[in-house]
Amino acid sequence: MDRIHRPGRNARGHAEQTVILGEGAKVEGQIEGNRVVISGRFDGVIFAKGRVEIEAKGVVTGEVHSPCMVIDPGGIFDGRCHMLGSSETASTVTIPIRAVGNG
Repeated sequence: MDRIHRPGRNARGHAEQTVILGEGAKVEGQIEGNRVVISGRFDGVIFAKGRVEIEAKGVVTGEVHSPCMVIDPGGIFDGRCHMLGSSETASTVTIPIRAVGNG
């Protein structure tokens, strides 16, 4: 398990397993990992092959690229989320929508 905890710094973290940003951390930069867990404040871009978790005291501002994102109650996400799927499982889904009239 890899941990990034650099209050007040710019960072670029990369891990094949898990990246954890601790509760007291305030980091700007880019994070890459299989699983990324944010408990502190992060401003930047996250690339996760597995999932991104924003815990109750976590704040993420910026972009998230991941097939799965979980935000615990109290967690904050302000930015753009790009839900990535593996090319083997990605498929187009059509959802029919029916208009409802007023009367």
